[in-house]
Formats: sequence, C-alpha cells, structure tokens
Amino acid sequence: MNEPITDQLNAIEIMTFEDGDPNENPWVAGKPKQEDISVEPYTPQWEASFESQRDKIAHALGETALAIEHVGSTAVLGLPAKPVIDIDLIVNDPNEEEAYIPALTSVGYELTVRERSWYQHRMLRLDHPRVNLHVFGPDCPEHTRHRLFRDWLREHSDDRQLYADAKLTAKHSVKTAHEYNQNKQAVVRAIYERIFAWHGWI
Repeated sequence: MNEPITDQLNAIEIMTFEDGDPNENPWVAGKPKQEDISVEPYTPQWEASFESQRDKIAHALGETALAIEHVGSTAVLGLPAKPVIDIDLIVNDPNEEEAYIPALTSVGYELTVRERSWYQHRMLRLDHPRVNLHVFGPDCPEHTRHRLFRDWLREHSDDRQLYADAKLTAKHSVKTAHEYNQNKQAVVRAIYERIFAWHGWI
C-alpha cells in the first residue's frame, strides 16, 4: 500500500520544515515516561515486525488506510537505529479520529499524540513490538520527506554511513529523544539539501 508522490505538492512545500504551535499541548494523556536512548545494529526483525503490523493495520482499517509505509531508520537495510518501528499511516482526514482510532485501539494501539497545528499529526503507540504509528492526511509534506529520506539512504551508501555515524555520536550524553534528534539535526538537514538538489529544487 505505497502512496505515490503526487503532483499536488510543490517543491517549496516539501522543502519547508513547518513547526506547529508552540503553545499546543500534544500529549493526549500526559507526557509519557522517557525511554532509554539506545541505538542498535540493524536486524531483519525490524522489517518483519513492520510487515506484521502493516497487515494488522490494513485488516483493521480496510479502505480507510490509504497508505501504510515503513519509514525511519529501521526501514533502511544496514542502518543502526533505535529499536522502534516508525510507520506512516495515511487517511483521508486525521481530524476524523472516529474513522480510525477505535479500530487501531482494538488491535493494541494507544493514541498518545495529537498535533492539529502540525500537519494534523496523530501518533499511536504500540509497546510489543515497539511501534510509533504516525497518522497524516494525503499529500502531506512531512510524509513525503520521510519517504524521500528513507529512499535516499537506501540508495546512497555514503550518506547512509554519515547518518549512522551521526546517530551513534548523538546518543552520547543525552537523556531525551528530543536531545538525541537535535544532536543529529545538522547531518539530517545536510542530507535533505542533497536530496532537494538532486531533484533540481535548489
């Protein structure tokens, strides 16, 4: 269930990293307990876990699921990662939670994040296996960036190694996922610059 990158998005939208409303409280039931930051060697089990969850989500949602995609570092063969499977789920309208939340709850997912001001993003969590399920609407720039970054790393071993090194360095002396992400942001943005340039957008 792969969603094509459509012509509905222009290059400016894709290259603009939007911030949500800083005054919005995204936590549905309070901020969760901080998880340990660990970066582990790649394992084929990550792909197997995604495939199992994809089938479960597709069965639960039927035609409501427009696309279900494995994104993030666990989707890139050979790349070390935090042992959390990131999945992007595309639905017609993330604000219509009744169309998908009850069905996902019935198969073990819990709604933890609601960010109306940032691409209408919702995130649901599963603990076994550990999954972050991100919900976006069609033609969402953030989802498009996820796919572009994943596919670029799959095809470019030099940037894949650069990102691996940045992840292993970023995990040191951090206590939160936010700090970890901040520590590797410069490398992430540099890779995006190369992606955008390759597409002829800059």
